[in-house]
Amino acid sequence: MIVRFQRTNGSRGWGWKNSRGVVDLSNSSPALPTCTRDLIANWSRYETEIHEQSQRLDVTQDPLRLLPPIDPPGKILCIGLNYRDHALETNSPIPDEPIVFNKAPSSLIGPNDPIQIPTSSTQVDFEAELVVVIGKRLKNASESQAAEGIFGYTIGNDVSARDWQKGKPAKQWFLGKSFDTFAPLGPGIIPAVSVPNPNRLRILSRLNGTVMQDSSTSELIFSPQMLLSYISQVLTLEPGDLLFTGTPAGVGVARTPPVFLQPGDRIDVEIESIGSISNPCIYAT
Repeated sequence: MIVRFQRTNGSRGWGWKNSRGVVDLSNSSPALPTCTRDLIANWSRYETEIHEQSQRLDVTQDPLRLLPPIDPPGKILCIGLNYRDHALETNSPIPDEPIVFNKAPSSLIGPNDPIQIPTSSTQVDFEAELVVVIGKRLKNASESQAAEGIFGYTIGNDVSARDWQKGKPAKQWFLGKSFDTFAPLGPGIIPAVSVPNPNRLRILSRLNGTVMQDSSTSELIFSPQMLLSYISQVLTLEPGDLLFTGTPAGVGVARTPPVFLQPGDRIDVEIESIGSISNPCIYAT
């Protein structure tokens, strides 16, 4: 798993997380890139070196703060109503084609960083999501080409201010999804080769330890490769771009009564074969 981190001295780097811990590869070889987006774009060039270094070097003993695994961030594209169980719980028809929107890259935070609850919203919701990390340039791609363009997977929480997303006269999806800290991501990126069946992964969210969402990516309406192919007919996808693939049933707005995030809460997202993220909620500063 590729991870980014901040060391105790404030410097930042990236490395490989294995069963022993995190191997800091940032300064291990001048042949390796300094940012993970370049790493992903040129993975075939660096893969052997990374595996050799991660086996040879000791894990770091420095307490690390994990950061979003993409640096610098590219496009953040998202899909709405892409789980059958979520469409049913919101009394929405199963969509005939993908519902595509985006989040601002400035909303990205690390897997354990706090989500800031803004004073301008009283309906901040959670959405556990499988996130696709794009590894190749895709334009007018077929589904098979799109599948080959998937570098790997990570975990995201598409935090959403529902009163902005749906309650404003203009239905402010972009703004409602793009408050600072509204895109927790991590803990790292699992290369696609290590996730042989991304369409059968258990996905959960827990609010203060209570399970809120418990589903499977088998509920996805549109597969990751179909989504990438569809989007690439309009815009060019680049290595390091992210695709949030949608959320399953159990979100707060669909509950009776609704459940929204409050300062003092903690929201966890877990996906089989990838790991988990855990973000406390605080008042916005």
